[in-house]
Amino acid sequence: MLRWGGLLRYPRSYPEGGYDKIFQQTFECLPDEKLKKAYVCYLSTTHGPVMGVLYISTVKIAFGSDSPVKYVTEDNKTASSFYKVVLPFAHLRSVTPMTSQQNPSERYIQIVSVDNHEFWFMGFVNYDSALKNLQEAVRGA
Repeated sequence: MLRWGGLLRYPRSYPEGGYDKIFQQTFECLPDEKLKKAYVCYLSTTHGPVMGVLYISTVKIAFGSDSPVKYVTEDNKTASSFYKVVLPFAHLRSVTPMTSQQNPSERYIQIVSVDNHEFWFMGFVNYDSALKNLQEAVRGA
């Protein structure tokens, strides 16, 4: 159980058998790929922050939302799906710690891919551990 902004939150991992099982079911994994760490956080998107889990495996970084995200289809209908991001280590350029100038207690982790796509993660319960493990993963790739 985690506390976010005064709300109690029970991560999906409890009823479904843990983050390792969710990671393997949600993302295509290689036979020898292992999950190293998982962090509850938010991914910043153009439609606002999306709550989910950031996974660090032996070959990639992946993010999966906790709940479906609504969007409008080409034929102007509303649909929803889980938000997923997969970034193989070979496609990562950098992992950079960032701090809000207006509110120094707001800390982010910026991940940039080799094709210059930026991903901003925030709201980590253990920011320092997440940053350290992400930087080590990119350096080791």
